[in-house]
Amino acid sequence: MSSFNPQELITRALIRLRQSGFQLGVSELLAARQALEGGFGETPEELAQTLKILWCHSPSQQSQFDPIWESLQVDSTSKQPEKTPHKKPKPETHQESMEKPPEISSSPPPQDAVTEVKSEPELSSLPIRAPFTPAKTEDTSALQAYYPMNRRSMSYIWRYLRRPVGDGPLNVLDVDATIEQATRQGFYLAPVYRRQERNNAHLLLLLDQNGSMNPFHRFTRDLVETALYESDLQPEKVDVFYFHNVPATSVYKDLYLTEPIALQTVLAACDDRTSILIVSDAGAARGYRELKRIRATTSFLFQLKRHTSLIAWLNPMPKERWIGSSAEIIANLVQMYQMDNNGLSNAIDIVRGQHLHSPF
Repeated sequence: MSSFNPQELITRALIRLRQSGFQLGVSELLAARQALEGGFGETPEELAQTLKILWCHSPSQQSQFDPIWESLQVDSTSKQPEKTPHKKPKPETHQESMEKPPEISSSPPPQDAVTEVKSEPELSSLPIRAPFTPAKTEDTSALQAYYPMNRRSMSYIWRYLRRPVGDGPLNVLDVDATIEQATRQGFYLAPVYRRQERNNAHLLLLLDQNGSMNPFHRFTRDLVETALYESDLQPEKVDVFYFHNVPATSVYKDLYLTEPIALQTVLAACDDRTSILIVSDAGAARGYRELKRIRATTSFLFQLKRHTSLIAWLNPMPKERWIGSSAEIIANLVQMYQMDNNGLSNAIDIVRGQHLHSPF
């Protein structure tokens, strides 16, 4: 009795191929059964060729079909011995056993079938990455809000520090003098010229350096550069010296405080028309009130006033921070202004002799 059941084999082949990724449906199953009824598939080999023609649409699918079909045949063959009755083996003679060649099974060993079952794709969960969530940063707008003044404002305000003196060449036409001369003589004889004017203002900048003034080094540097190169002042008329906290017996030529020079030597070059601008926080940055610092600053200011009264103090700290510190007392000894546009403008007015008011 033959074990070949084409209908069952077609159904099992369809299920196995769908599990392997073949796009097969009811229409393909009906087409295979119709072909079988037409006489295509009388043997397993013919049925395999018929199904490959109907269901396989590429060489890749054909290569996948063959092992699946062979595994189905192995399953069918493994079930057959259970149904067939047991027959007693005939005793073989020695001659028959020598002449009979060893049978070679056309079907692959059952181990291959197990390997094919393991090759089926396994479904597993994919790794999931947590969405990127940026960490919240602190709002630093409050720390960046305090910006006393910019370089452009400094360059503009410095232009008000002028002390014009006519000591240039005699090549400027004086229209008023020419008209007056012609009117007095009764006839025009020649134009009247006057000398060119130059800004003869002398500026002495004394800048507090290091310590509590570190955050303001950028502004003091801009203040020096704009006074030297972006104003109407003559660079040789701008003297810049540095000190730390309080100018004592000496100040420094460089901002690193490595080239000291005696304070008396610096003040010897000053006269009553020298404009002195001091830039320091006067202890307001740390909020300390130190009597020692106040006394030293008072002595220093008295030395300056022996040479000129055109003195102003620019404090980079806001005015409300002066309260309770040494700056509050020092502000009563000299005209002290907050470092902003209005403060620098008022300080320039003081050092050029306008609205001069002495606290003493």
